[in-house]
Amino acid sequence: MVRSNEPIWWSLFSAGGVVAAFLIPVSILVTGILVPAGWISPEGLRGLFGHLLTRLVLLVLISLPLFHWAHRFRYVLADLGLKGIPVLLAVICYGAAILGTLLAAYHLLFS
Repeated sequence: MVRSNEPIWWSLFSAGGVVAAFLIPVSILVTGILVPAGWISPEGLRGLFGHLLTRLVLLVLISLPLFHWAHRFRYVLADLGLKGIPVLLAVICYGAAILGTLLAAYHLLFS
């Protein structure tokens, strides 16, 4: 029996889908509706972004949907006829998600 790393990518795919479905609408509600409506002050929201826990939540909000995109995009490209290069597709798609996660982590945690 050959071991595969597919369960790792499928779990990141499903976690990204859950985050995209449940947490991104809440962030849109807060930043796009509640702040402009005056229910939350921009200074209060800016102060909230200074906390480490908030930055970690933002990292999850950015990172997991990137892996969801990478997994979906990889299989869309394969369905469009690029089945002959599955390793290259995986490296490009998941590499982009990993790079995006590292860039987000750097900007959120170190700046």
